[in-house]
Amino acid sequence: MTQTLPWFLLAAALLVSPVMAEAAPAAGALDNDHGAYATHRYPNLFASAGHSKAESDAKIAAAFQQLFHGDAATQAIYYPAGSNADGPLAYVTDVANHDVRTEGMSYGMMIAVQLNHKAEFDALWNWARTYMYIGSPTHPSQGYFSWSCKTTGEPNEETAAPDGEEYFVMSLYFAANRWGNGMGIYNYKARADELLTTMRHRETRTGATKFGERTVGAEVNEEARMIRFTPVVGKADFSDPSYHLPAFYELWARWEPPADRAFWAQAAQVSRDYFEKSTNAKTGLNPDYANFDGTPHPISWNPHAGDFSFDSWRTQSNWSVDWAWWGKDPRERALSDRTQAFFFSQGIDRYADQFTLEGTPLSKRHSTGLLATGAVASLAATQPVKDKFVEELWNAPVPSGHERYYNGMLYMMSLLHVTGNFRIWGPQ
Repeated sequence: MTQTLPWFLLAAALLVSPVMAEAAPAAGALDNDHGAYATHRYPNLFASAGHSKAESDAKIAAAFQQLFHGDAATQAIYYPAGSNADGPLAYVTDVANHDVRTEGMSYGMMIAVQLNHKAEFDALWNWARTYMYIGSPTHPSQGYFSWSCKTTGEPNEETAAPDGEEYFVMSLYFAANRWGNGMGIYNYKARADELLTTMRHRETRTGATKFGERTVGAEVNEEARMIRFTPVVGKADFSDPSYHLPAFYELWARWEPPADRAFWAQAAQVSRDYFEKSTNAKTGLNPDYANFDGTPHPISWNPHAGDFSFDSWRTQSNWSVDWAWWGKDPRERALSDRTQAFFFSQGIDRYADQFTLEGTPLSKRHSTGLLATGAVASLAATQPVKDKFVEELWNAPVPSGHERYYNGMLYMMSLLHVTGNFRIWGPQ
């Protein structure tokens, strides 16, 4: 979650739908199609542009070193924070907003497992479980993680943002499959199973938090088969297109506790349809927040909720990785062609980072985070301009300074995607 304004002001009113019983897909019934899951091949787009593997590896190593272990004042977003009985602690901070978010913590864990940095992974997970996890059985958000905390660990809000939970789950499954399971919080698969089950099956509960009474339910809408923007029950029930991760849902349909596998298989296709419904037919741009039918969902406290803004940067990456891993929906290729054609028309080295859905610029900034996800779109794109977006990422410096958190996270993950180093780590 990237917004800086509180979203917990949604008034409690709407109850979640009852969970429907489903049969798990039979073994072998899921269609693997022809993406990386089936072929085990991950393209290196930098290599296709003439850069050697050694050069690509060096670029990735330098970015990780700077963002995780660089100068604390101007470069790093990862900070060691002592230790406890479970071992070392560390957090990733949104430098500009002086907080720690489940978004950044889970992104940091994903980067760490993809690059085989177990020490950093475990330290981040330990901090998240120590300070962000809500374990009290009487708390309305029990089983979730506080989406924002101070760097001291004190919560800024005691409700969840589902994008953080999604990345926590996926990074934990990858850790279990790559490194094996340990004990307690380091039994990665058990913790992933537990969290993913909670995301879908948490009953609606009202209770006190440090910030007032909250009513909190499941992180998915059963009828829509979609991830919610928030599990806080309110007058509106809607989604965020950038929270839709069908590439992950396909894996959960294979690895998750069997009772929920059919749900996630359906959710993957629903999300592919949602990308089409929520994007502008001319520009390919999607709003930050959208109703379940894909129409923009404006919110009074976020003037750009219905525009292409900071959350929206990630959506083109989500559908492009889904195409690269699964190759199931050619519409994703058309979407990448559409967004790249639009951004290229705005000037590939200067296009703004916020727009109306029809394409009117709302800012004058050209941001590395959006540039980076534009390069990931080349995994699905078909037009020659895709190579120019890859080269733009190659030439972009590692983000530093005041806004290095979000730009840096998207830059780092995008480097992994376009070099074939963001991989499916399956059960051994």
